[in-house]
Amino acid sequence: MLGINGAMELLFKVIPPYTRKHTRMIRAATEVLAALLKSKSNSRRAVNRGYVTSLLRLHQDWHGHDTANACVLIRRALLLCLKHIAALRSGREAFLAAQGMEILFSTTQNALDDRSLEPVMSVALQVLRQCYPKSPLPLVAASSAYTFPACGNIPSEPPRVPAEEDFEDEGDEEEDKDSDSEDTKEEDDDLETDVNKLSAKPGLDRPEEELAQYEAMCLELFCSFEELEAKPTDAMNSEEVEHATHHHIPAAASLKQQQLNKDQSSWGQEREDTFQTPLLGTAKRGRSTGQPVSKKRPGMNLYQNAQCNGLGVDSSRNEILDILAFLREEAWDVHMTSCPRMMDSFSNSTGSRDTVEVIDRLLQTHPQHVPFHDPHIYLAKARGTRSVTDFQTMAFPDLWGHCPSSSPEPMLERKRGIQRIKIFEDIRRFIQPSDVINKVVFSLDEPWQNTATSCLQFSSKFESGNLRKAIQVREFEYDLLVNTDVNSTQYQQWFNFKISGMRAAVPYRFNIINCEKPNSQFNYGMQPTMYSVKEALLGRPTWKRTGYEICYYKNHYRESTAVTGGASRKCYYTLTFAVTFPHNEDVCYLAYHYPYTYTALMTHLDILGKSINPTKVYFRQEVLCQTLGGNPCPLVTITAMPESASTDHLEQFRQRPYHVLTARVHPGESNASWVMKGTLEFLVSSDPVARLLRENFIFKIIPMLNPDGVINGNHRCSLRGEDLNRQWLTPRPQLQPTIYHAKGLLYYLRSIGHSPVVFCDFHGHSQKKNVFVYGCSIKETLWQAEPAVGTSAVLEDVSYRTLPKILDKVAPAFTMSSCSFLVEKSRASTARVVVWREMGVPRSYTMESSYCGCNQGPYQGLQFGTCNLEEMGAMFCLGLLILELKSVSCSHQLLTRAATLLSAEDEALDHHLQRRSSSSLASDLDDEPPCLEEIDYCPDSHSDPEGSCSELDQQIQEWASHQDEGEEDEEGPGQGRRAAL
Repeated sequence: MLGINGAMELLFKVIPPYTRKHTRMIRAATEVLAALLKSKSNSRRAVNRGYVTSLLRLHQDWHGHDTANACVLIRRALLLCLKHIAALRSGREAFLAAQGMEILFSTTQNALDDRSLEPVMSVALQVLRQCYPKSPLPLVAASSAYTFPACGNIPSEPPRVPAEEDFEDEGDEEEDKDSDSEDTKEEDDDLETDVNKLSAKPGLDRPEEELAQYEAMCLELFCSFEELEAKPTDAMNSEEVEHATHHHIPAAASLKQQQLNKDQSSWGQEREDTFQTPLLGTAKRGRSTGQPVSKKRPGMNLYQNAQCNGLGVDSSRNEILDILAFLREEAWDVHMTSCPRMMDSFSNSTGSRDTVEVIDRLLQTHPQHVPFHDPHIYLAKARGTRSVTDFQTMAFPDLWGHCPSSSPEPMLERKRGIQRIKIFEDIRRFIQPSDVINKVVFSLDEPWQNTATSCLQFSSKFESGNLRKAIQVREFEYDLLVNTDVNSTQYQQWFNFKISGMRAAVPYRFNIINCEKPNSQFNYGMQPTMYSVKEALLGRPTWKRTGYEICYYKNHYRESTAVTGGASRKCYYTLTFAVTFPHNEDVCYLAYHYPYTYTALMTHLDILGKSINPTKVYFRQEVLCQTLGGNPCPLVTITAMPESASTDHLEQFRQRPYHVLTARVHPGESNASWVMKGTLEFLVSSDPVARLLRENFIFKIIPMLNPDGVINGNHRCSLRGEDLNRQWLTPRPQLQPTIYHAKGLLYYLRSIGHSPVVFCDFHGHSQKKNVFVYGCSIKETLWQAEPAVGTSAVLEDVSYRTLPKILDKVAPAFTMSSCSFLVEKSRASTARVVVWREMGVPRSYTMESSYCGCNQGPYQGLQFGTCNLEEMGAMFCLGLLILELKSVSCSHQLLTRAATLLSAEDEALDHHLQRRSSSSLASDLDDEPPCLEEIDYCPDSHSDPEGSCSELDQQIQEWASHQDEGEEDEEGPGQGRRAAL
């Protein structure tokens, strides 16, 4: 009404050009005008009457004359008027027509760092972002550059759940928030509150007779192990056993590499050295009580010891020759060396023979010692890897191998105002287009564009590579676009590409402009990873965290209306970072996280199989199924060989309970593979904990559920564009073969009375720090949702909390506070929920590892390296052993052996069992028997009352000293709990 009755006209008469008089009245008038313009009708009226130009003149006048910043609130109110008007399309058009972008940019660009002008700068930035014209991405199509003719109908894109940042009122942009807050409120609308659905146990999703095919994947239950009765004179000596392959184990699926001439005599020692420090000695030593590790300062050079001229020193401080001179002298091409070609038959191509010779000579000149890796085996395995586009080259880091960084890598300290600076640089491009080169230098869609020589050269056509397009913006700045998942129009997050032709000590800026997630750990200390070929040849073959001036923010690109059909358009986000390369004319690889490819996994499994002692360790690698892309999905079985082929020993062997572990259903979550790598290496090691686990359990491991996605650089989906972790309810063998057969194997184990004690699916998490698990609980879900149906009548096995509590004690990277046991409707078809509900496994988990690092515990303030992730895999195994020791079904023999082991590790044990000197394991790890018991899910339920201090080794020794009849009494129903750990 005030707008209709001429209030705005009156206010404009009251608000004069800059003056020092009546500033209080003028401030009140501008604030009232801003309040009136919140109404769309008033804003529309202001546009029609030409007030946008008047407001811009007033802003210029007050901004130019208020040099003492005495009238900041008046200037802010004038900008708020423009902001409310810009919420309308007509308002934005009027603002652009009045040169508003140029005016606001010129009046604010020199005041970005002036903290006294923060109220003005914040609103000015919002107005500029609102009015920046929205445009589609510079791509020929929204769908992936790769397609795959998958059988069946390609699923339509799932409805995208808009994030809070996606809601716009015709251009209403997010506020400029340069804060470090990363907490997001969890919504309860998605919680499953139907008790019947939560409690239901669905039947088989296939005919029962189909389960018989999985007997062949459990040959350990039917093997007679007659070779164990061989005469002592026929037995191999210890050295031969150490280096023997395991081909005599029935139906072992590891491929022999007949053409390899690599000396494998060090593999056995390699295995021994990997865990030369007992695991108990590296367990968590309480929570960190000191100050967090200092963050990495912006602009720190990660290769501080590198020499820009190619000279350097190896890890032993020995001088290494100039790599460039060496390559020139030997007539080698650094580009061919950094990305060698891969052929079906090396002998059929002179070029491919040259490539092999280059690699052989490089290995002779620069011997590399990467545990559980061999370039020759990798070369052989790579030829069998099938990709959608038939990749012809291999990434050098994959071929050469990776050694963990020798020093911790702190989280990057965020430069104040970096987001604002980068947004203003984007606006400068719009206002001053003549300064932009805008030259396409790499494109999967237009390969003829990849011929530029006066700039960086890019490539991503190798396994797990992902870069779709590179556009040179300025001499040392590039806009990059990553590819969507195959047969999809979304999931742009993972990137992995090669760069060459750089200058040393020159800051290059890279802007990945089509990211999808509304926030990222890149805003909170995370850095991308980089691998330098020259550094590797200098003896430092390491993926390192790199980059500075990193920021992640919403940009002006929007999904094309042709894709949405006129519906709300998806927003895109920019990840921007600067990199200073260590060497001239180097070849470097940049990736979202430490890559771990399918071929690297197959190489690792092959070497693991040859590193074990086959008379002690049962290691069986076989094929779960073939993927849609024609790649074998590996299934690994690990346990201890029976002591002999006697009836008693075979019976004990076949009665061992199972643990089932899976990983990498989402291809972009490479951190999950590093955790799984640590698990695999630990389980076959000589560590006493590993031996106890092998002697008491059988491990079924599917280390990569989505090989096709990993190979082709997907972030989340299979070749059909499906998220395989949403296909566990009704998988089909022709469409989701790995999920179908993984589920079938679990069905089979249940049918023969061997349901897994623990099922865990390893994942990576892009929004949180630390390592944590998601589990399943009916009562916690109902309590959180506060439904009308109470929880008092619901009984459930509460043992699902025990393993996470154990991991919270022993694993430095793990935190219980981030764990959740809620069952959401949107997760009903995930592995965790399906295995819990259909297989009846109460300890069914998803274990999430952060891409970034830790904000608690001993690793507080550090980014994760591959060694930390591998350590988490080993600690998970330690947690499984302690879980069994706490079980009412734990055998007297295991307790006795564990007591002996733990007594030898008193000091380490005292540390890793106690969070602080005043608390103990008993305070958090109450023994939870496998019976139905009510539990109070109050808000403080995660913090158990403290109990008296006690040590696990002492308790185990006490248990081991009990008489057999005492154990039987405790195992009987209604006999109460064991002493708390």
